[in-house]
Amino acid sequence: MVKVKKVVLVTAEHHPYHKLWSKIAEALSKKMGVELEVRKEDYVYLVEYGDKDDLGMSWLPQILVELDDGRVQWVLSQLPLNERLQPDEEKALEVMVNKLKELGVEL
Repeated sequence: MVKVKKVVLVTAEHHPYHKLWSKIAEALSKKMGVELEVRKEDYVYLVEYGDKDDLGMSWLPQILVELDDGRVQWVLSQLPLNERLQPDEEKALEVMVNKLKELGVEL
């Protein structure tokens, strides 16, 4: 089984949901029992490892994990919304956990 070495949040302090993304990334790192690294506007890291659009462009914020087998994988690149179209923190954690399961990560 693969393990998460660290959770990485790539964000920008001026982003309207910066604090929310930080809170979600912190919740994942606590759940996994690993360190949280926060990178500010690190587009090079995102171009290499993050989620991209049809043109190969990355965006902020994104949450990624570094795995003990050397892989780096994004686990959240867009906030899920609830029925009132507000960001849904619980759903975000659920999406990340499901993505980790798909990657064969030990939870």
